[in-house]
Amino acid sequence: MIVSLATYTFIHTALSLIALAVGFIVIADLFAARIRPFWTGVFLFTAIATSVTGFGFPFNGVLPSHIVGVIALIILAAVLYARYIAHFSGTWRRIYAAGVVASVYLLAFVAIAQAFLKVPALKNTALTQAELPFVLSQGIALAVFVVLGVLAAREFRRGAVQPVRA
Repeated sequence: MIVSLATYTFIHTALSLIALAVGFIVIADLFAARIRPFWTGVFLFTAIATSVTGFGFPFNGVLPSHIVGVIALIILAAVLYARYIAHFSGTWRRIYAAGVVASVYLLAFVAIAQAFLKVPALKNTALTQAELPFVLSQGIALAVFVVLGVLAAREFRRGAVQPVRA
């Protein structure tokens, strides 16, 4: 590694937290059929960078995090295509909206898992991540994002896309 593992972990974590936070801005814009190129670009860059840097950690064999990373990159590839190549034409509008929400969900899924691994108060409630607090947290997150995805895809489809500076 060019940088220490601690520095690499910090960079990876910072990218994922930025992607998660900005992802909510991009989701909110979907409800107004609005696209803010700067925030969309920041989200896409940091979300892709998060998945890519996830493969740079030392590991033996394929881990669940690798599977999530591959799924995230496939979804993000569809989002990029919908946004920059298909320009939201036809079904690509809904694919874009659903893909953005799914990408933010995967970031949240990993954030919840990491919180239960790293935060002592949470770790003590779910030592194997099969206990009720962990399962409930992930289940609630999934339900919230499914609803967000359905609503965002519906609302984004309705209005003309409004590009906005900022």
